[in-house]
Amino acid sequence: MSEFPAHLRYHPEHTWVAVTASPDADGVRVGVTWTAQDELGEIVFVDPPQPGDTVTAGQPCGELESTKTTSDIIAPVTGTVVQVNTRLAETPDLINDDPYGNGWIFSVRDVVPPDELVDAARYAALNGG
Repeated sequence: MSEFPAHLRYHPEHTWVAVTASPDADGVRVGVTWTAQDELGEIVFVDPPQPGDTVTAGQPCGELESTKTTSDIIAPVTGTVVQVNTRLAETPDLINDDPYGNGWIFSVRDVVPPDELVDAARYAALNGG
């Protein structure tokens, strides 16, 4: 299964952005793509940025550890972290099971999107699907 939901925007470094119900308060939600979790294998630990941290588009802002390797989480946008998915502390494999839903990682507000964000069709084309 290699799907890329059309309502999301994607960064070439395999992260996605979704506008939440109230983006001014809750920010935009960020996670890693199906492609990323598939390449990493079973996710066993997530080290996300923390509320109050500033993340910069295209820069590492956290880490994912899998049974195969450790990989940086690359911020798809610039802004201030307002929320972290606390469920990932106990069940990091939510990223494998549901990368576009329950496996979201953090939310950012005061967002500055970079020029590199692409739609689902372009992301799929860039990643062989």
